Amino acid sequence: MTSKVLLDALLPLVADLSRQIDDRERYRRLLHTLRTLFPCDAAALLRLDGDLLVPLAIDGLSSDTLGRRFRIADHPRFGVLLANASPTRFPADSSLPDPYDGLVDGLNDANSGALEVHDCMGCALSVNGRPWGLVTLDALGAGRFDGVDMASLQAFAALAAATVNVAERIDDLAQAGEQARQRAEAYRLGLEESQGKRELIGQSAAQLQLMDEIRMAAPSDMTVLVTGETGTGKELVAHALHAASPRAHKPMISLNCAALPDTLVESELFGHVRGAFSGAVADRRGKFEMADGGTLFLDEVGELPLAVQAKLLRVLQSGQLQRVGSDREHRVDVRLIAATNRDLAEEVKRGHFRADFYHRLSVFPIRVPPLRERGRDVLLLAGYFLEQNRARLGLSSLRLSAHAQRALLDYPWPGNIRELEHLIGRSALRALASQPVRPSILTLDAAALELEHPPAITSALPPQEGTRAQPEPEPTRGLRDAVERFERKLVGEALARHEGNLAATARELGLDRANLNRLARRLGLR
Repeated sequence: MTSKVLLDALLPLVADLSRQIDDRERYRRLLHTLRTLFPCDAAALLRLDGDLLVPLAIDGLSSDTLGRRFRIADHPRFGVLLANASPTRFPADSSLPDPYDGLVDGLNDANSGALEVHDCMGCALSVNGRPWGLVTLDALGAGRFDGVDMASLQAFAALAAATVNVAERIDDLAQAGEQARQRAEAYRLGLEESQGKRELIGQSAAQLQLMDEIRMAAPSDMTVLVTGETGTGKELVAHALHAASPRAHKPMISLNCAALPDTLVESELFGHVRGAFSGAVADRRGKFEMADGGTLFLDEVGELPLAVQAKLLRVLQSGQLQRVGSDREHRVDVRLIAATNRDLAEEVKRGHFRADFYHRLSVFPIRVPPLRERGRDVLLLAGYFLEQNRARLGLSSLRLSAHAQRALLDYPWPGNIRELEHLIGRSALRALASQPVRPSILTLDAAALELEHPPAITSALPPQEGTRAQPEPEPTRGLRDAVERFERKLVGEALARHEGNLAATARELGLDRANLNRLARRLGLR
């Protein structure tokens, strides 16, 4: 490669440094130029995030790659690249597995022999003296990089580092005060949960709007009501609100209002004193006191008894509470976030929810969009779950065929992200078990996902003695009717398969047993 060719290719990127361009477009141009200069089948830009590498832009890789999170300990090639300041090329016979095996676009799904990368190189990027991430190049054929001038790649890597540095500085000016990883990835917000690191992943317009609303609401102390269907990730939204708030250094305490008997909800929220009721052998703090200075998250708030709603309203208005069995006042400073899959405005009309409590909760309402409204986000989320299961199953690569990707995009996802997560895990396990010889690269096709011909739901629980059979549902009059009709059929079918066993049915549907019990009662199935 001559100096003139390199200079001609890099000049437009240098010009871009002085322009305000969307980060994704800036990174797209960077990788397009990279593939123009260097002969490769795929290129990627990855940002270092703790012990993970997060893809920010890809060219030549499957769409679900953007949703994957590559743990460096699981991918030794990435570790080698990060450890070297200069570009690194791996020999074709390297024993280290390539993270992109099976992910290069345009491959023949039936030809598993063409799925492995045979020529791979990359370079670590540093910004302001700190490790920032990687740029990688991969080719399916051995020897494709024999003629590559490593000095030219080093020069390109320096420009790439300048590009990401400029992108972050522009974001600093546009969104002062936001964390660097939020600026570098406009489509996601990282958060920490007790189970480990979880993310809100997506690039769709609906997801970007959700992220904007989280950014608006997080810095304030406003009460937030998170609404959305089951499985959309309402709890992740609550954690994101807390993580981006001034209370992030204080605890976030969660309570599933549907998982407790009505008689215990008040004690869980406000605490109790010794002797307040049978079994109260010692004083106990409630969730409000535990969350003092931080955030209290009430999941399934629509399940709260009316009497408890009235007491909660008083605490929210005055900041004072009394433990059960005590006359002593306790003052707390708590930010409340609530979540529900119910239409609380409709519940108010029916007399099942207090109007004053509803208005106190919905100071800042946030609706989490269902998966069917998020377009190609389903592939990014699938990639995230595929990478999790790849590591869990000890595979070199776990991928989706083109037909499987199409099936995921066409499916309506009544169970949303939770359904997708369980589907990927179940399909991967079954597909691996069906292989006569354990493969290193496993491809999930549409048939393995069992989405092309979903089983028809035609029956509910048979009527039992002492109960009356449910009448046929009336013709659908709107979305709520359609959802309830589907829930009744889905839950009824599952209960019938497990002969009414709540625990087994809850495991199949991915629900808490208490939630399932309440749902079945509301639908008239118990």
